[in-house]
Amino acid sequence: MAPLVSPICEPQRGGSQAFLSDLARGLVRRGHAVDVYAASGSHVPGVEVIDTGVDHRDLAATLYRSGGAADRDSAVAERAFARVYALVRQSRYDVVHNHAFDAAAVTRASSLGAPVVHTLHLPPDREIADALVEATAGADAPVVACVSHLQASAWRALVRVQAILPPYIPTREIEFSPAAGSGAVFAGRLSPEKGAAEAIDIAGLAGVRIDVFGDPYDPEYARTRIDPRRAEPGVAVHAGIPQTSLWKAIGRAAVVLCPAGWEEPFGMVAAEAQACGTPVVGFRRGALEEVVVDGVTGFLVGPGDLTAAAHAVRTVPGLSRRACREHAETDLDIERTLDVHEHLYARLAEAALGSRAGG
Repeated sequence: MAPLVSPICEPQRGGSQAFLSDLARGLVRRGHAVDVYAASGSHVPGVEVIDTGVDHRDLAATLYRSGGAADRDSAVAERAFARVYALVRQSRYDVVHNHAFDAAAVTRASSLGAPVVHTLHLPPDREIADALVEATAGADAPVVACVSHLQASAWRALVRVQAILPPYIPTREIEFSPAAGSGAVFAGRLSPEKGAAEAIDIAGLAGVRIDVFGDPYDPEYARTRIDPRRAEPGVAVHAGIPQTSLWKAIGRAAVVLCPAGWEEPFGMVAAEAQACGTPVVGFRRGALEEVVVDGVTGFLVGPGDLTAAAHAVRTVPGLSRRACREHAETDLDIERTLDVHEHLYARLAEAALGSRAGG
């Protein structure tokens, strides 16, 4: 079950969408039958995608906002997921894995007749937590998973978290660039929590040019914080581009900037940068410490410390691009998370089969 706020297609609108595509393709490559339920217009190469008939634009009011969920429209999400789960019930599955961050996606997954996993891709949210608490109190309690240990520690204050399912990356598909590049890259949605404006500030302080890749997620933020910077020397703001094109741009850079303005749940761009061989400079927030080896594959500085980040940018040429790649291959590769997913799925399917046999 994909998030319905955007289609699963290139260029991907967010990290969870990109990972869901990689996960589904990886599972199919390992011989599993996978159906992806997603918004209309979705496409995952080599994977069966069920067109739910949901127009992602109808769910614009449900988009997650890091500053709070006051404006999210639960009624439209309820209607959309009622429709989608009605489609799911028409087929028989060994496991249903939900990646959508909506209370309706949690409540509607109850009583599907199959084990359910909910992966939480975002920081704690009271509405989602309440839905999860209610769901896990039932007889067929779902498994709640997080994408990093740090994210899980925050969610455990609200709900029981039973698994860590990191959104690791397909390093074999990412070309390694051993030669030192030039300039900085920021890639991510244009919204306060991702820190595009701070990335531009850091590059300016460091005296390097920056390429910003991303689409407006928060229109007001993009209009007031990013658009006025487009004419500045050394700043180039681009629309989001497909993964393979982004990886090439990252590989040509000297550094990737991740000045997160929130507790980053994982940090896929940081992982992808290291696979390219490009060091990362970011704020020490969220799970970036689980992704970047400070002093080896990049530098993490205090949150909001633009001066320290700029100094780190000037220092990254001393880091080994080969070490970045090796860390990505050894610790951040998708094959590792495919193993974890398969183990969880097998355990749940076997338990469900045993329960049916016992009944």
